[in-house]
Amino acid sequence: MALNDASVSAATPTIRQVQPRENVTLGRVFGIRVGVEWSWFIVLFVVIYVLRQYFGDILPSGSQAFIVAVLSTLLFFASLVAHEIGHALVARRLGLQVDGIDLWLFGGFTRTRGEVQTPRGEFSLAAAGPAVTAAITLLCIGVGLIFGSPRHLVDVALLEPHVHVTAPLALSSWLALINAFLLVFNLVPALPLDGGRMAQSAVWALTGDRNRATRTCARTGQAFGWLVMAAGLALVVKGFFGYGIWSILIGVFLEQAARKAVIQSTISDRIKDVRVADIMDTHPLTIPGASSLLEVEEDYFARHRWPWFAVVDDDGHYLGLLRRERVEQELADGRPALTAAEVSDDAPPWRIDTSATLEALLGSEGLRLLGAVIAVDSEGILRGVVTLQAIRRALGAPAGV
Repeated sequence: MALNDASVSAATPTIRQVQPRENVTLGRVFGIRVGVEWSWFIVLFVVIYVLRQYFGDILPSGSQAFIVAVLSTLLFFASLVAHEIGHALVARRLGLQVDGIDLWLFGGFTRTRGEVQTPRGEFSLAAAGPAVTAAITLLCIGVGLIFGSPRHLVDVALLEPHVHVTAPLALSSWLALINAFLLVFNLVPALPLDGGRMAQSAVWALTGDRNRATRTCARTGQAFGWLVMAAGLALVVKGFFGYGIWSILIGVFLEQAARKAVIQSTISDRIKDVRVADIMDTHPLTIPGASSLLEVEEDYFARHRWPWFAVVDDDGHYLGLLRRERVEQELADGRPALTAAEVSDDAPPWRIDTSATLEALLGSEGLRLLGAVIAVDSEGILRGVVTLQAIRRALGAPAGV
């Protein structure tokens, strides 16, 4: 994100693979949904209020100061969205699924599914957002120089009091400053900031060990989070209560996110050698594809009270998943003679190869939606079923067990 993965209002790194939150949709950019959480509105009005007071000291009228404050705030958040769009477009190019972009209390984040497979891909994904922010900063500086001298630009950017300038210069100067600050902050080589992800990709490339690289940069992130909290405490002691509390909150967020990354990488190390074949139930109850829906209802769903079953042909090849509600719908529509093979489906893919790692299994959409995944071999023959219970047992046991 942008300070993601911003200054007065955001200090968040680009965050990926997070659960959707309750929010309001603002629109779509390049087909990517952009939304805001309720906490964003708090920041929106606080920033407008603070900037209204500042611009009131350097612009000739209160109405002009208010308009510039509103425009500055909206363009600031637009720059955060642009930062996240940079991440999202690269994520798409790398084959990840982009679920959307959200603005919240600490900035913005891009929600994606999937994992980047190479250090180079991870670096390009992390660097995309800062590259957009750098371009915005340069653009704002260029616009500011059109309306005033470099000295005026610096005075406004540094919030020097009683500097009387034009509205365009005030607007472009503040936007240049805030984006420059976000850029520098976000490039700190500490997870979960973009700079931390860039450093992680470098360590990954050098060591060949992604989890080790994550832990190294995440521990740096924990230390940086404590440093930001300490700086916030110092601000509170010096009387800058609002800025101090904000810094402390940002530090807490960074430290907790980094700690989570350490835990996740440790778990990944434990399970990297565990395969689907090691933990699957090898004797699941399946439905023959030739069975009629009437037989399926009586012999399987009514008897076993299970919401779904895997369907196989006479040779054991997996054909798809058959859900109870689908069977009930077809029976209600007067089609009891349809076979299980005709009604079953595999969309989204509920299957995974028996040779896949547990780490790959944890990222599967089938597991997220169904709570289980069908395990098949290279020839498509059903060999077992992996449930969440089996995964929990595997995570609680030594790797390879």
